[in-house]
Amino acid sequence: MYLILNYLYFFYLQARHFKEQDIDEFRECFSLYARNGQIRTLDQLTVIMRSLGMSPTISELKKYFKEKGGKMSFPDFLDVMHKHSQVERIPDEILAAFKGHDPRGTGSIPARDLRHILLQWGERLSHKEVEQIFREANITPNGVVRYQDFCRIVCAPVPDYY
Repeated sequence: MYLILNYLYFFYLQARHFKEQDIDEFRECFSLYARNGQIRTLDQLTVIMRSLGMSPTISELKKYFKEKGGKMSFPDFLDVMHKHSQVERIPDEILAAFKGHDPRGTGSIPARDLRHILLQWGERLSHKEVEQIFREANITPNGVVRYQDFCRIVCAPVPDYY
């Protein structure tokens, strides 16, 4: 009984941090990869968090895993997701990367430079994907990209049409 009350209290606390819809998504992903109800390997934690759109570093993952004693139940996982959501600031990281390509501080970069970055660096996108991003962000191929506006468009939550 004490364990059940503990879980309920924990879910109450997490509900203040996440929407019910988010918790349902986390639970679904967790149950797909943690088949016996617990995360027991660093690889499982990595896959689950990245599947949910987080980008933790290996050292962050190791720290979270160690803090939870080498295994995680779903409430432990929610705690980790909350901690990591406080640390990860993707829009700020994207803006910092853009500023690195804008030495004069104009607030914009040529569209051709953005195309090159998306096609050649990191997790490379296809030409079709880049065209779709440019179309959705109203970027002309020979124009300039105001990266603050671009970041706002790219980082906006995906509408839920259920």
